[in-house]
Amino acid sequence: MSARAKNKTNHKALANKKQNRRRMLTFWRIIRYGTDSFMRNSWLSVAATAVMTITLLIIFTAVVTQNILDNTITDLQNKVDMSIYLKTETTDKVGNNIKAELEKLSSVKSVKYISAQDARSEIAKANSSNASVLAAITEATNKNPATIRVVVANIDNTSQLEKFVATDALVKKNLNPDYKPSFAGERSSAIKSIGRAVNFAQVVGLGAGLIFVIISALIIFNTIRMAIFNRREEIQMMKLIGADQSFIRGPFLVEAIIYGVIAAFISTGIGVWALLASSNTLSSYQISVHETIKLVTVYSPLLVLGMILIGAVIGIISSLLATRRYLKL
Repeated sequence: MSARAKNKTNHKALANKKQNRRRMLTFWRIIRYGTDSFMRNSWLSVAATAVMTITLLIIFTAVVTQNILDNTITDLQNKVDMSIYLKTETTDKVGNNIKAELEKLSSVKSVKYISAQDARSEIAKANSSNASVLAAITEATNKNPATIRVVVANIDNTSQLEKFVATDALVKKNLNPDYKPSFAGERSSAIKSIGRAVNFAQVVGLGAGLIFVIISALIIFNTIRMAIFNRREEIQMMKLIGADQSFIRGPFLVEAIIYGVIAAFISTGIGVWALLASSNTLSSYQISVHETIKLVTVYSPLLVLGMILIGAVIGIISSLLATRRYLKL
């Protein structure tokens, strides 16, 4: 390599080094100016951070509630069974044959057959402390139906089970005419109401989160605009000396990101504390909350990071809209 080419290469490397140094210096200046603006506009910053905190808390609550509802529904599906009532004289062989056919259905998770005699024994056991009831059970003829209890994968969809009961010859022959299957009576309405309530809660949570995201974005948008208005002479001077738009916009982006970061830590802390504080009360109402608590505890760093990301995105979009409009003017 000639001396001239070597000098040219060294000059280019030195130029790149200076350029990178300028970029780094500009970056730190943007962060400093944004932090100073956040501190200087303290009341506006508190207001924007408070609204952002509420927004992120609602988003956190909506996600946690969704998970709790899903777990609760899963538990209910495992506990709530559909009962098919057979004639009292149904033999164990027939009952077990029907059970085996039901287990082949894709929508069925588990099946349990209870003979009429077993049903009578269960009633006697439940009333073991009541002598008069035990005496009546002993003396009376067993009229209890044999029962097949079916747990389905989705309590909102029993169509496959209903079709089986309506078309299977062995079931139709032994079906008890005095007792309708549970999916055809009042219990069916109660089970379907659970599914509707869950869907409604999910829609409400999503709607509330979306509304507060919009409100938060508008408040941050106006906060940034007020900050721009307060610094309009400084910004005008920066324009006159040739500062590019990215340098002018940068501090406001930093300010908006600070809103999101602070709000993320506060909202996550409040949300986790509220979840832990209410866990015993929720459990007393048969609401499955422990799996959610375990999930939040194990993945707490990722949870905080996700909340920071959401808050930062809301702040950045609001800030970009506000500065874009002003810089155009």
